[in-house]
Amino acid sequence: MTATRLNVDLHKLHHNAQTLVQRLGDRGFTVTGVTKAILGSPEIATVLLRAGVHGLADSRIENIETLRHAHISASMTLIRSPMLSQVERIVRHADVSFNTEFDVISQLSSAAQKARRTHGIVLMIELGDLREGIMPGDLESMVRRLLRLPNIELKGIGTNLACLSGVSPDARNMAELSRIADSIDATFGTTLGIVSGGNSGNMQWALSDADTMRVNNLRLGEALLLGREALQRLPIDGLYTDAFTLTAEVIEAKIKPTLPWGDIAENAFGEIHCPRDRGHISQLILAIGRQDVDPDGLTPPPGIEILGASSDHLVLDAGRQHITVGDEVTFQINYSALLRAMTSPFVTMELNYQNAEYNQPPIKETGARAPH
Repeated sequence: MTATRLNVDLHKLHHNAQTLVQRLGDRGFTVTGVTKAILGSPEIATVLLRAGVHGLADSRIENIETLRHAHISASMTLIRSPMLSQVERIVRHADVSFNTEFDVISQLSSAAQKARRTHGIVLMIELGDLREGIMPGDLESMVRRLLRLPNIELKGIGTNLACLSGVSPDARNMAELSRIADSIDATFGTTLGIVSGGNSGNMQWALSDADTMRVNNLRLGEALLLGREALQRLPIDGLYTDAFTLTAEVIEAKIKPTLPWGDIAENAFGEIHCPRDRGHISQLILAIGRQDVDPDGLTPPPGIEILGASSDHLVLDAGRQHITVGDEVTFQINYSALLRAMTSPFVTMELNYQNAEYNQPPIKETGARAPH
């Protein structure tokens, strides 16, 4: 067993996804499972699909290709604005893409013609978070031009909030998105099938008693995987927050002082390290570092404290715990830590199939996957 590993409890993951699909379905939403934090893992994507997610989405065409090569036939959406250099791959492997630039959509149209396929488009609308999105006043012109393109189908509109600027999805901006959908349908005689309100940051609004209006889809990653909403990272009632954990091995265990000595300058990451003096402690070093994980996204077991991290080392205060070299420490992780650990070639993913529903042996695979 490789010590540095992500432990994935597929029973808990299935429970989270199935519970949210049912709750949100009762409110009129479909759930698209976002696979970017799991690096397009076919095994985890399969669990999400079994739990009832409407389709899969990713920000990287490489991850979608991984899923396609694993013979997953579910509807797949590219949710990051496409690169012009990848339009042929996008048309070949993604059913739908989220777009804001007409020149890109025009190139997708040309690629779709050559491939004899029809490619779906969701137009992203800027509603205040100042990441991707068409300004509302420019949308009518964009739609008019798009509808003239061959092999392109306008599937719907969407917005993204709570990612860059932290703008909260609420009744006001969801009403604005709904108003825009109604306006497009009235102006062009369309019936937009997708009005995608956002991501795991929408959970407080989506699970409240608020009127959902035209919004009928959410793109969920963190809520499904880690059981938390993405505004205050609060646990969602009834979900597991530990479907993913991270385990690392102790490579040094010594009694050391808490204060460094000598002239203090910046550390390897440009920080000034200023610990408080607590005398001598039982200090542990684990074989994992910032190259593998976001140390700020780790929650250690009770009684253990994270003191700091370098590229390859995580330093802990073991407190009163008796831990020695060769022992392992397991952490709960947040979305940032999960995202980085999944992309490290030095972290192994271990899938736990204890629930009889999966009826498969444990599978181990490296976090890194070669792009196709």
